[in-house]
Amino acid sequence: MFSKYKKSSGNGSISPLADITKSAKSEERATPPAPAAKTVEAPAPKVARQPAKLSPVPKAAPVAASEDKDLKRRQRLDEIKTEMHHRLLDNLNLSALENAKDSELRAEITAITSEQLAEMGVVLNREDRQTLNTELFDEVTGLGPLEPLLQDETVNDILVNGPNRVFIERAGRLELSDVRFKDERHLLRIIDKIVSAVGRRVDESNPYVDARLKDGSRFNAMVPPVAVDGSLVSIRKFKKEKLGIDDLVNFGAFSEEMAAYLQAAVACRLNVIVSGGTGSGKTTTLNALSSFIDNKERVLTIEDTAELQLQQIHVGRMESRPPNVEGKGAVTQRDCLRNALRMRPDRIIVGETRGEEVIDMLQAMNTGHDGSMTTIHANNARDACSRLENMVAMAGIEMPLKAVRAQISSAVHLIVQASRLQDGSRRMVSITEVTGMEGEVISMQEVFRYQRTGLEPDGKIIGHFTACGVRSHYSERFRQWGYDLPNAIYEPIAAQ
Repeated sequence: MFSKYKKSSGNGSISPLADITKSAKSEERATPPAPAAKTVEAPAPKVARQPAKLSPVPKAAPVAASEDKDLKRRQRLDEIKTEMHHRLLDNLNLSALENAKDSELRAEITAITSEQLAEMGVVLNREDRQTLNTELFDEVTGLGPLEPLLQDETVNDILVNGPNRVFIERAGRLELSDVRFKDERHLLRIIDKIVSAVGRRVDESNPYVDARLKDGSRFNAMVPPVAVDGSLVSIRKFKKEKLGIDDLVNFGAFSEEMAAYLQAAVACRLNVIVSGGTGSGKTTTLNALSSFIDNKERVLTIEDTAELQLQQIHVGRMESRPPNVEGKGAVTQRDCLRNALRMRPDRIIVGETRGEEVIDMLQAMNTGHDGSMTTIHANNARDACSRLENMVAMAGIEMPLKAVRAQISSAVHLIVQASRLQDGSRRMVSITEVTGMEGEVISMQEVFRYQRTGLEPDGKIIGHFTACGVRSHYSERFRQWGYDLPNAIYEPIAAQ
């Protein structure tokens, strides 16, 4: 059966493990029974021991014994899985797996597992056997223990700190998962499987790597000796669904008035910078804002790792490339941006501006590519402008500070500040307009903000979105483009 996936001869020569079921029963015989705790209570002196306070002890003893039993059972299952994985590699025809269907491969793994378990003399119940088959399938075709987390839609980030500590982020909160690797070698094997699939390598001479998984998720790893306590892995999962402005409004990321204002700003081709910290939702916000771009416009995107999910018809996507093993062949974001200017774009969207490409981005915004957008790491709108100034200096271009600020004030129209709050929620906490220069200082005005009013007992932040009472500097431009926003959206909202 399934001969095309199975080698014609050759079985694993590893010594068989002990029967897990029999071992578990022998453990139960070896483990002291729960009533043993009561025998201690009877002869104990009444005055010194105070039996009334010791009454809960007999209840805790069976729980501890059960937890210890489950741990040993899981360790035995891990040992069986490791040996079975070696035997699968010996029995499966790996060259034929590339075109194999998942259903056929699962059936083949189940058949080989049953055959090898019988040969090893290991008896498993139905639940353990199904778990073993699933984990072996993930080891052969996926990323081993990480595969269930990648399939879990509620998990946003996967953070691995060595083989025994795997953290996940759900709803903006980090939590320790029960997923673990057998040892450091197992973790390194999964890392090597990921990076080799995209033509990269990671070892002592090149201890860190950045890559992209098949589904588009961002992957970064750092291995020993740079990683002291075991390999470090971070996976930023790729969102399959495309969130629009309406979705973000329903999630409470910003208000309907802010959405109407942003629609007018993007449609009228204002240059927008989305600012925020790591994990604050900058890319998600940029994706949502792009939904207001007209389908008749040619849009080019430039990213280090392709994450943007633009919803237009005419989109050209570019991705930078790191140097190869010989240190050659690198293609930077600045290279892509310079080339993009020759490709007749209406708008240019840079996934994240973090280096010398900033000067080309500012020049593009100033020379006929209105409506361009990018993201930047900063804590507020004023810091975002300072970051732009610093990156211009990093590019090695010697310009007077006043000239740099004049370039920024002319190129950037709007700064949208995204933030991840202490309760894990993501909010668009500020929308600020850049209105020009006053002397040597960039002039700004805040149009909308998120006003915090308190904190609930469970740690959830209480607040509301409100306008700042300032009419938009670009109101006349909005009107000329057919977006005559009512003055009411600029009126402050009192706390309820």
